[in-house]
Amino acid sequence: MIGSRCLCLRVQRASRAIGRHFDNAFRAVGLNNWQFSLLMMLNRPSPLTVTSLAEELAMDRTTTTKNLKPLERRGLLEIRRDEQDARVKRVVLTKAGQALLTEAVRPWEEAQQKIETGLLGADLNSLHSALEAIAQS
Repeated sequence: MIGSRCLCLRVQRASRAIGRHFDNAFRAVGLNNWQFSLLMMLNRPSPLTVTSLAEELAMDRTTTTKNLKPLERRGLLEIRRDEQDARVKRVVLTKAGQALLTEAVRPWEEAQQKIETGLLGADLNSLHSALEAIAQS
């Protein structure tokens, strides 16, 4: 009975399937789905702090920092000390990161469209709402 009702199992299976789908799409631009998500979160006028980025991603700060390092080594982002408070670190998308993100939008659109096509419009909206509600709880 638990196996047929377990939300955790269903979300994990769906997450892995979606992750593989997007990993395949991003392979041509040298990213994985998680790296794309991180870069997208950084694509904003004001740089986020590492702490606020971690909060936005519902992750702990240490794991977020660990995931930023490979992108920093590739020159796609920079982690800088805040000008007013040196204890605070801000994450800035570089020009190279912006260019790669622009290149990755097309594979993202194609992968996203393929998944969305498999769902009815009302189902997709319900799914978005349900996932947001779970993430906020």
